[in-house]
Amino acid sequence: MWYVYVLQSLKNQNWFYKGSTPDLKRRFIQHSSGEVQSTKAYLPVRLVYYESYLTEKSARLRESNIKKSGSVWKPLMDRIKNSLLT
Repeated sequence: MWYVYVLQSLKNQNWFYKGSTPDLKRRFIQHSSGEVQSTKAYLPVRLVYYESYLTEKSARLRESNIKKSGSVWKPLMDRIKNSLLT
């Protein structure tokens, strides 16, 4: 199983990190402990969204689409932000 996930900085709540991994728990621990350069300056972070995929290829494609396409990221971000308000 592979996961596409979104982290939100608690330091700057307008900052989100998008990634993929085969081990979501391990990767979140790496982010939270400052092992990941991309998120280190934005700690602490929280996991606000994830999707699961059967293959690495599918997960990487989805991650790429989320990162590169505003038409994909904007509705997802709106959904995430709305869910955080409730």
